[in-house]
Formats: sequence, C-alpha cells, structure tokens
Amino acid sequence: MAKVILKIEGMSCSACQNTLEKYLNKQEGVIEAKVNLVMAEASIEYDDKLTIDDLNRFVEEAGYKSLGKYNPMEEEKKDYNKIYLIILAFIGVFLMYVSMGSMLKLPVIPFLDMMKYPINYGLCLVILTIPFLIYGFDILKSGFKKLVKRSPNMDSLVTVGLLASFIYSLVNLILVINGHHHLVHHLYFESCAMIIYFVKLGRFIDKKSKEKTKEAIKELVQITPEVALLKVGEEIKEVTIDEVKKGDILVCKPGMKVAVDGFISKGEAHFDEAFITGETAKSRKGKNDKVIAGSLNMDGYVEYVAHKIGPDSTISEVVRLVVEATNSKAPIGYLADTISGYFVPGIFLISILTFIGYLLLGFSFNEALTAFVTVLVVACPCALGLATPLAIVVSEGASAKKGILIKSGEILENAHKVDSIIFDKTGTLTYGKLKVFKIINYSKFQDQEILEFVSDLEKNSTHPIAYAFKDYETKREVEKFKNIAGIGLEGVVQNHQIYIGNNKLLTKLKIKNTYEKEEKSLTKNECSIIYVIIDKEVVALIGVKDVIRNNAKEVISSLQKMGKEVVILSGDSEEVAKKVARELKIDNVEANLLPQDKVIYLKDLNKKGKKVMMVGDGINDAPSLASALVGVSISGGTDIALNSASVILMNDNLEKIIDLINISKKTIKIIKENLFWAFIYNLFMIPIAMGLFKEFGLSINPMLASLSMVLSSLTVIFNSLRLRK
Repeated sequence: MAKVILKIEGMSCSACQNTLEKYLNKQEGVIEAKVNLVMAEASIEYDDKLTIDDLNRFVEEAGYKSLGKYNPMEEEKKDYNKIYLIILAFIGVFLMYVSMGSMLKLPVIPFLDMMKYPINYGLCLVILTIPFLIYGFDILKSGFKKLVKRSPNMDSLVTVGLLASFIYSLVNLILVINGHHHLVHHLYFESCAMIIYFVKLGRFIDKKSKEKTKEAIKELVQITPEVALLKVGEEIKEVTIDEVKKGDILVCKPGMKVAVDGFISKGEAHFDEAFITGETAKSRKGKNDKVIAGSLNMDGYVEYVAHKIGPDSTISEVVRLVVEATNSKAPIGYLADTISGYFVPGIFLISILTFIGYLLLGFSFNEALTAFVTVLVVACPCALGLATPLAIVVSEGASAKKGILIKSGEILENAHKVDSIIFDKTGTLTYGKLKVFKIINYSKFQDQEILEFVSDLEKNSTHPIAYAFKDYETKREVEKFKNIAGIGLEGVVQNHQIYIGNNKLLTKLKIKNTYEKEEKSLTKNECSIIYVIIDKEVVALIGVKDVIRNNAKEVISSLQKMGKEVVILSGDSEEVAKKVARELKIDNVEANLLPQDKVIYLKDLNKKGKKVMMVGDGINDAPSLASALVGVSISGGTDIALNSASVILMNDNLEKIIDLINISKKTIKIIKENLFWAFIYNLFMIPIAMGLFKEFGLSINPMLASLSMVLSSLTVIFNSLRLRK
C-alpha cells in the first residue's frame, strides 16, 4: 500500500472536486482518494499494483490534468492572468461604452452609431468580444468536456449560457448584415465578454486568496537553509543540502540555521525553534541533544551528526501532515458535497424550465433566452464548494503557526465538542523528567552559583538526576573528576573541591549529619536528595523530583470553567497520583493502571456517550490516544512520525489544548457562516434570475449575474480568512 499527493489542474468548483473524487474512488486498486479544491490536490491511497502513471491517467480520464507529485519546494509558475485582466479591462470598458453609451446619454462614436451604422456597430462588438473568448477558452473547453462526460460543473453552466447567447447574437448579426437592421437591438456580445471577464476575475481573486492560505506551509518549507557546513577531518567546507548524508558531521556557527535534523556531538548553544514550536523562548542544547532543521543558532559553536535528511526531516514531516490534513474532510463538509452533487444538474433543469415557461407565457424569444442565460450564470457552486475546505485550510495553517499540528479536518470539527478530557500524569501533567524542587542553602554562595557547581559535575555523569541540572550548565572545566560508586561525584571547579551525592558522603568525609530534619522534609515531598559539599563544608541540600508543569493548574482550571470533566489516568501509585490530583484540584483520578486498563476506561466512557479527549505522551499512551475521539500528544516535534495522536503539540505547552478547542469552535462557526451565505445567495439570486420578482422591480441581466457570482465567492473567501487572526 502506498500514498501520494498529486497536484491537479482544471478544477473550478465543488462539482469538479466531487466528480474527480468519485471517479478515482471507483478505480480498481485505489483504496481511498480525497480531493481538495482549495489546495488543488488529490490525496490517493492505492495498492502496489498501480503506478503514479496509472493515477495520472485516471485523473486525465476524469477530465482533469495531473501535474505530478506535490512538491512543497516547487516554485509556482509565473501567473500572467493579472496582465491579461488589466488589458481586457480596457477593452471591456471600450466595449461597454460602444454598446451602452447611448443609453447613458454619453457621446456616441459617429461611425459606430447603432442606428446609423448597425453593421459597423455589430462587427465592432463581435471583434471586441473575440479576445475574451480566446482568454476564456479554458472555461469553454472544460465546460464542454464535462458535459460530454456527463459530469457537468460550473464551467458547463457558464459554457452553455455563454454559447447560447453568443450564437444567438451571431445569427442576429448575420441577419443585420443581410438588411434586418432592427435586430441590432438583439445583440448580446458584450454580455458574453463580461461573463467571461467576471468569471476569470473571480477565479484570479480566488486563486490569490487560496495562495494566502498556504503561507504557513510555504514558510515551513522555506525555513531550512540551502547549504550546510560539512566537517571532513579538520577541514570545513560548504555543501548543498542534497550532498549531506546520514552520519555526516556538520557545523553550525552563531547566526546560522541547522541544516538537517541531528544530534549535537560537540559544543552547546541556545536555539530559536519558534517556527516549529510556536514558542519564543530559546532552548539551550548541548551534547547528545536533538536539533531540528531550520532552528537558529543564537550564540554558540556546535557540531552535530546528520540524522534525518530531506523527506525524513521534522519539517518535511510537518509539511506532509499539514497538507494531508487539509486534504481530509470534516463531517460537516459532506453536507456541501452532497448538495453540490445535485446542484449543477438542478440548475440546468431550472434554466430550461425557465426558458420554456417564458415562451409559454408569451414572452419573446429574447427575454426567454436572457432569463435562461442569467439563471445559468448566477448559480454559484463555487461558494458552496469553498465553504468547508477553505476554512479547514486556513485553520490548519493558523494552528501550525501556533505549534498545534492537526492531522485531519474531522478533528477540527470534533475538538470543541469534547466533554471529558483525560490526562496521563507522568510526562503530561508533570514534566516526566527530574527538576530542582527546592534548594536549602547554608552558605555565602548564591543559589544560582551552587546549582552551577552541581551542574559542572553532573554534566560528566549519565545518572538520570543529571538532567535536573541541565539548565544550569556552564562551560567551565572540571578537574580531577571522579565517580564515587553508590555515593556521588567529586571534582575541582575554579579551585574549589566539590562533592555532590547522597548522605553517605557525610560518612565518607567524616562530617557530622545535622541535617536530618531538612532531609526528612524533602523526602516527604517525594524528592531525591543531593548534598552539596564545597571545600569539606555542607553548603546546601537540593531536592529534585518530577514536578508539575508550570501552567498545568491554570489550564485545568480553565477547562473546568469551560464545563469539561477532567480525569487523571496514571500508572503510578495511588498516593502519588492523588497528590498530583489534589494539587491540580482534580476530583477524578485512577491509579496503578496499565496501558490496556486506560483503553478499557476510555471505551467505557465512549459507551456512556461521552466525547473524550485523551492527552498523553504520544508513545506510552498510543493505544489510549487512538481510542479517544481526539488524541493529543505532547511528545515533542522530533517524534512526529511515531505518534498515534490526531493532534500534536509541538512545544509541550498544555495551554495549546485550550487554543485547540477555541480554534475548533471558531472554525466550525466560520464553516456554518460560509454555508449559510452560499445557500442564501443561491436561494435569493436564482428566483431573481428567473424573473419571479420583476413585478417588484427586482431583476438582473447576465452581466450582473456573473458579477454577483464573483461577489458570493468573495464573501466565503474573506469570511474564511478571518481565521488567520
């Protein structure tokens, strides 16, 4: 089984999207195909019997063009539509002046006077209309092709209406040339030209707006540098990213970006990873720490071993997941898809019935034809088709910028619906790594100085406790370093003889233990205790433990105020789990659970009709995350590929859960508004186009119909773009 995202050319409305999607899903060997109108892409899952050429052929058979595999690095071709639209705008103004100037009491060009020179007038109109027909040939070609294949789309509506109007006008022009000058009043060439112009203008604006929705993806793609510094022996040379191989030693100097994902082998520095985590705080990293391609080295010389390159990198993985998510559909989107499937055939039926009705009621052929064309042109499946996917794409981009990676559109619809939020304890509500809980200082040294001394020794150790002091590392050298088995560490820093370790150090150094009370207090708080002895004097006791995340209390409180039930599921002892629950003011807590026990608990909630969000570390909690309606992982950006979660918080910040719920709520609100405006537009404009409100002075012609169609799409576009804020 394989998966590919193809770029598609030739889709203009939701009918195109539905037609291609249905056709692809019918093909043998295609497991699932999802087509995205906004991104102009088809995400196809297929078995190994098929090739990319087969998939390209399927797309061609459906009446569209495959541009090959989606490549985020590929630059967009230069778009000349803006130039054409400007040129045609001047031609259009002149065309309208010639055709309607006399009606507006404007000076008439003598040799183009409709009454005196009808043949000149008619020939001028048809000549000025030809550039518009050439420019809109893609619409006519697409519309005709879809009609032949019995899968009509928006282009088909425009094509039929436009050709009917143009052919009728052309026949009348021939009759005018043959002496029937009174028919000069029944030439509608300017309507044909303006319909094409407004449709193309709408699509130009539509395309530019869609491009704005892809900015977050483009920014991620462009974040990685094009070159890297490769270390070969003692020589450093500049190479392109394509030349870097896994295992190469690369150099990153201050002010440079990391070229590929890797592990630091030498040096330390602060790195700006805001592009991937959404956090402005700089991360300090040293030997064996992971670095992400595109992160900015703020202040140190670092050598690192290339690990993940090209399509395997964190950035590539993020881009792939964001693009796949934009190709997925929210359940609410299927409503629009279902309606769109019947919409175009329905409009054809309404327009034909309108034409026949006009003739039966005694209206002239001209009036019947105008109503027929107006109904075809005014109908706008474009707005209906854009309503859901455009909002999803904008939300995905906005979420990615905040460090929230959402894997499907369905999650955007469901996240705000959850009523129960279950948290794993270790590594989720707590850091899952030891931190300094308390320092009891007995000396003239500042707390920071003591912590730095401890860090100097611990950075040479592989003991888990060493991680608690990582944030206090300095570049000072440690002399005479020694590991005292089962007790601690010793070494000389800045001429100070330093010992750190457990209370056995006191016995070894023959120091009387007068610190039992403080030790007992720290033990009561579940701390591991470190004695710090400088120059044979006890200067401090340090308690380290797995502490609750800084903002956990505020996040839990906010969720409870939102009416969400909060539960802790933990594999820890009941005493430890309940202590964390009390501190966070969580009433529901289950302890001593195995991973399978957590899944059973979730399934019981599901049976009770609860909508559950599970928040865990992404690896140990994989079964639970997969069982929840919404699975949220806070395992960090470099483990994306391993996550079973549907949402990944790239910066381990619990506040992003509230952001996720709010983004979900706002997205669904925008989608509903989009669908409302799309439905309301057609609900009002189609009856007006049919002429049902002529008695009240309310009517439109084909030109105004094409303009209003553009405006309906713009309403949906601009409403969706509000999500960027």
